[in-house]
Amino acid sequence: MFKRSLFFLAIIVMAASSQAQEKWNLLKCVQYAIENNISVKQADLQTRFSDVTYKQSKSAQYPSLNFQNSTGYRFGRSENPATGVLEDNNFLSSSFSLQSGVTLFNWFVRKNTVESNKLANEADKAQVLKVQDDIALNVAVAYLQILLAKEQANLIKVQIGTTNEQLNNTRKRVDAGALPELNAAELEAQLSRDSSSLITAEASVQQFILQMKALLNLDAGVAFDIESPSVDKVPVESLADLQPEAVYAMALKNLPQNKVIDLRLLSAKKDVEVAKGQMYPQITAFGGIGTSYVNVKRPELGPGPDKATEAYVTIGPSTYNVLAPSVIQIGERVTPFGSQLNTNLSQNIGLGLSIPIFNGHSARANWERTKLQVRQWELTKELDNQTLKQNIYRAYNDATSSMQKYNADRKSVQTSAKSYEYAQKRYEQNLLSTFDLINSQNNYLSAQIQALYSQYDYVFKMKLLEYFKGQGIKL
Repeated sequence: MFKRSLFFLAIIVMAASSQAQEKWNLLKCVQYAIENNISVKQADLQTRFSDVTYKQSKSAQYPSLNFQNSTGYRFGRSENPATGVLEDNNFLSSSFSLQSGVTLFNWFVRKNTVESNKLANEADKAQVLKVQDDIALNVAVAYLQILLAKEQANLIKVQIGTTNEQLNNTRKRVDAGALPELNAAELEAQLSRDSSSLITAEASVQQFILQMKALLNLDAGVAFDIESPSVDKVPVESLADLQPEAVYAMALKNLPQNKVIDLRLLSAKKDVEVAKGQMYPQITAFGGIGTSYVNVKRPELGPGPDKATEAYVTIGPSTYNVLAPSVIQIGERVTPFGSQLNTNLSQNIGLGLSIPIFNGHSARANWERTKLQVRQWELTKELDNQTLKQNIYRAYNDATSSMQKYNADRKSVQTSAKSYEYAQKRYEQNLLSTFDLINSQNNYLSAQIQALYSQYDYVFKMKLLEYFKGQGIKL
């Protein structure tokens, strides 16, 4: 008994949590997708890469400064650094150097490189906004698809309720002998078909929800649902406010994709100046300071006894032998570290001139390539603007035809509803067959579904025009 109570308690808790599940509106879906979609993250990473390149090119304008040290231990027969004699000796040596260099003039290559990288970085930032806009549009489309699938499923549920009610009434009349069994069998078959259609519609809802989860970068197993506002309440601008030329002018001004191409073009033009500067001489300056240390023992010398030579000097009656002083080693010592560094200190300073004379035509070829790249971006911009204008006019024409089709489909729903109402009355008076009643009912459902498709298609086409204005999408 206790286990059964726990079981029912668990069911109640699960049902309560299911009912309390938060439903996402379009704004939350778009914000979450912008923060978590993988394509957006990849575009953001590219921005970080170009930002590092830009900062590095700025730092490259300043003088370089590098410190070097090499320390080693030598053993075996080698030249004694103190005497220059080959001998068996073990000693530690170390050298230190500090070098600096700066470009004095290179035809503004580095300056133009910085400006090119800055423009490329700004283009990557605009690219992030473009990807975010594309994701927002895709999320809105997925949102509308879920709403449409839910509406279709709701219509089929109403159809099932109507068919079930008709079946119950028909079953009573069959049992009373007023109608043949065939009438009830046909309605039961229709109820089965309606149930199958409902399963398909609900499967479509789940399929579109999975697509939405992929856009949001949500795990497929996470519970997720959206708010279901009535499509009639979705704000739609008037077609009079969405004239193609006006929308195109706003698109050129507001859409990030146009800013991306403009910035790429400006960056390419700076690259031309960089490549041109690399074909001319460059002047650099350099300087450095260095010293070294060796811990080898050096001989310490002192005065020794005078030595007789073969020379003689006669002074008066006496002759004297000339003595020569001598030096003898009285010990060994190691020059202190600080003294060696000071004694061995050396400096250098100078100017460098680099003149490109012949390098396999690589510099000029690079210059030609950058000019072609500029032309390529100019053509890309022209083609993109042309495609954008065509898409806006196509979207406007599609929105106009969708509105007209939606109005026609609404009238079709009204006439189908009247036809179905008359068919029900005639069926109740045994003036209409069950087959004809089912056919009229199916026509009414088809008209409702077609009107739904037309309405959502109209809303989407209008929202696409709003998207081209670069002011976001609202549902």
